[in-house]
Amino acid sequence: MSIETISLSGRKKVVSNKDMTFLERLYLVAIVKGLLITIKHFFRKKATIHYPEQERERSAVYRGQHMLKRDEQGRENCTACGLCALSCPAEAITMKAAERKADEKHLYREEKYAEIYEINMLRCIFCGLCEEACPKDAIYLTESKVLVPASYEREDFIFGKDKLVMPLEMALKNSQLNNAN
Repeated sequence: MSIETISLSGRKKVVSNKDMTFLERLYLVAIVKGLLITIKHFFRKKATIHYPEQERERSAVYRGQHMLKRDEQGRENCTACGLCALSCPAEAITMKAAERKADEKHLYREEKYAEIYEINMLRCIFCGLCEEACPKDAIYLTESKVLVPASYEREDFIFGKDKLVMPLEMALKNSQLNNAN
């Protein structure tokens, strides 16, 4: 007995309801095939790694955690233009601009700066479009092995300027390396 069905693509498919033999009804052949597949997997290389002790190789185009750059004098590069937030397809970046005061010239390069700059790392897809859109080269995704740390709280994944701005020591060390070259 056969039943004809029509698929959505318009091709006919013949389905048969043939009677199973005695061995097929016992499912012994199917069980043995399944066991052979399982035994074959015992001798393959394991896909699991033991993370803290072992680390997986990363590709050459790996994009790590975000960082807001400083210039050679330790001032923040970001001018709160908002182009990074506009270019972010995941809408993970939020910022609030503020005017620089006279006593803050040592902190910010331009008259306008990002008073609040936050990236929601749960939404971020690490595409690098924020890095490409920034006219002041203020944000970049690190090439180091720095990963976004794990946590159980959502609030821990909203990175503010406290976690994003490049440490002052690193900015000064980079400027010394550039002057030496």
